Amino acid sequence: MRNLILGAAFASLSLFGAFAQAESIEAGRQYEELSNPVPVSQPGKIEVVELFWYGCPHCYQFEPTLNPWVDKLPEDVNFVRVPAMFGGVWDIHGQLFITLESMGVEQQVHDAVFKAIHQEKRKLATPEEMAEFLAGQGVDKDKFLSTYNSFAVKGQVAKAKKLAVAYQIKGVPVLIVNGKYRFDIGSSGGPEQALDVADFLIDKERSAN
Repeated sequence: MRNLILGAAFASLSLFGAFAQAESIEAGRQYEELSNPVPVSQPGKIEVVELFWYGCPHCYQFEPTLNPWVDKLPEDVNFVRVPAMFGGVWDIHGQLFITLESMGVEQQVHDAVFKAIHQEKRKLATPEEMAEFLAGQGVDKDKFLSTYNSFAVKGQVAKAKKLAVAYQIKGVPVLIVNGKYRFDIGSSGGPEQALDVADFLIDKERSAN
C-alpha cells in the first residue's frame, strides 16, 4: 500500500513538473515569434525545420540528441533539414546536402559526412573531394558530380537561401516550428531543452487547429 501511495505521489510530482516546465516556456524568452510566418512545405502537417551547417560543431553535437527525437515524431509532424548558407564553404556544404537529398541518399550518408568533417578533419570543400569520399560510402561518383552541378540542385540552393532570410537566422543550429516560431540551443537552455520547446510549440500548433 505504501509503495502504491509513493508511486502515485511520484507520478503526480512528475506530471506537475511537466506542467510547470510548459508554463515556463514563453515567447521572447525561449523562442521568438516571427513577424512574417513562412509557408510550410507540407500543408496540413506541423513542420519542424532545422537549419544547420555540416561544418558547425554545435550542429554535430546536437545530432545524438536530435535524431532519436526525430525518429519518434508523430504522423502529423514533418521534420525538414535546411542547410544554412552564408557564403564560402557554407554554400559548398549546403549544396552537398541538397545534392545528397536529391539523390535520395542523404539519410544513408548524413552521419558519415558529419564524422568526416569533425572526426577525420576532412574539409570536403570541393565537389571532387566530396565525390571521392562519398564513393567510399557507396555513392556513385559520376552521378554525384552531375547532380551537384545540375540546374535542379542550384534551384534548391536558391530556395534554401531565401528560407534562411525569411526565417531571419544569424547562426546555427536553429529550429523553426510551423514557419512561426524560431529558437536555438542557447535561447532554450541546452539541446534537450530545445526539444522541450519544440514539443511545447508542436502541441500549441496542434491545439490551434
